Amino acid sequence: MMYDIIFIGSGHAAWHGAQTLARAGKKVALVEANKVAGTCTNFGCNAKILLDGPAEMMHHLHHYHGIGINDTPDIIWPELMAYKHQVIDPLSDGLAKMLSVDGIDIIAGHAQFIDPQTITVGDVQYQADQFVIATGQRPAKLPITGAKLTHDSTDFLDLPEMPKSMIFIGAGYIAMEFASIAHAAGSQVTLIEYGDRALNGFDVDYAQQVVTDMSAKGIQFNFGQAVASVTTLDNGQYAVETAQGQHFEAEYVMDTTGRVANIDGLGLDTIGVAYDRQGVLVNDHLQTNVPNIYASGDVISKPIARLTPTATFESHYIARVLLGDPAPITYPVVPTVAFTLPRVAQVGVTPNEAAQRDDLQVIEIPYGQVMRFQTLNDTHAAIKIVLNQEKQLVGAALIGDFAPEVVNALVPVINKRYTSDDLKGQIFAFPTHTGIVLPMIANYLA
Repeated sequence: MMYDIIFIGSGHAAWHGAQTLARAGKKVALVEANKVAGTCTNFGCNAKILLDGPAEMMHHLHHYHGIGINDTPDIIWPELMAYKHQVIDPLSDGLAKMLSVDGIDIIAGHAQFIDPQTITVGDVQYQADQFVIATGQRPAKLPITGAKLTHDSTDFLDLPEMPKSMIFIGAGYIAMEFASIAHAAGSQVTLIEYGDRALNGFDVDYAQQVVTDMSAKGIQFNFGQAVASVTTLDNGQYAVETAQGQHFEAEYVMDTTGRVANIDGLGLDTIGVAYDRQGVLVNDHLQTNVPNIYASGDVISKPIARLTPTATFESHYIARVLLGDPAPITYPVVPTVAFTLPRVAQVGVTPNEAAQRDDLQVIEIPYGQVMRFQTLNDTHAAIKIVLNQEKQLVGAALIGDFAPEVVNALVPVINKRYTSDDLKGQIFAFPTHTGIVLPMIANYLA
């Protein structure tokens, strides 16, 4: 069967662009080896934030212990998981039906190239003028003894019961987010990290504050430990041994050491598509070295953050390219958030990066201490803003329970190079976090 464009994958990196192309009259198909809508919708962001909801509420209540709140409720995990299935499970079929309205075909199975114009899915061949590789990433596995005994993020988001104890290998954002949820749900949580810090890539001070807060709740951190093996014990638990001689035990072991591009079995070597350890190589039009094949989303080897919003942005961009737009891709600033408890976020040039430059200034605003009435007694809430020599905002790092909402408000300030008068010329709802932080930032802008 012949198509104008075939997307390999059906997540955010694919379906947004597919919908635009189909509505423009193109004959479009999506090939999906798992569930329609991809990782974020089915096995990632959506399920995670739903399960995080009660943990976040308990975290807010904790700020009021001793000043009006004495006890916090318990999370009943099986009921919460049942609710997750009720909300998340229908999303895949819902998207499939929505795409079918636009005439987009969904082909179930694993795609493999046999030439630049042809793929096979099962025993059937499909041809297209252009292809878009949008297969995303999958959890990585450490090459250690007992790796098969470990679990990944997909497993965690489908746990029927919360284990009494859990070990997380790694202390990146996935480990830290899930550890926060597991602890709130009653599990005894231990993190084992090879490096000397958690949340690598986020602000050093704010990452350490998260570790301090999580440690105060009883979560155990072990840095400078390289996991060497995972074995089964007679009591049904698992033992984790490190190369440094440390021994840990728990009912459940999570390998949260990273993610790798889903390119295995696609036949990229057969057709000569170039890739590296990070994923598929593309130019500034998201085009591979094989001219009729493009890539979108997390499968790309790129410096930009691998997030659902960037995958969506790239999907929309590829649709424009395939409809004739010659402009190269230009990314706006991309906000990133670790949904830990407390949250941390950043956008644009980070304070860590600014510290290496003489032309940038970093100013910290501890707004949680000043505005306790609005920050729900989150006294550690703060923001570090990065200004250029023209006193324009070029980046920021934040910590606090409402950091995800505040960082979104900073995106247009950076992209549009707002001045102090631009911000002071607006009226914001009060008392709100953005209504507090944006006027504070205005005082430092030109």
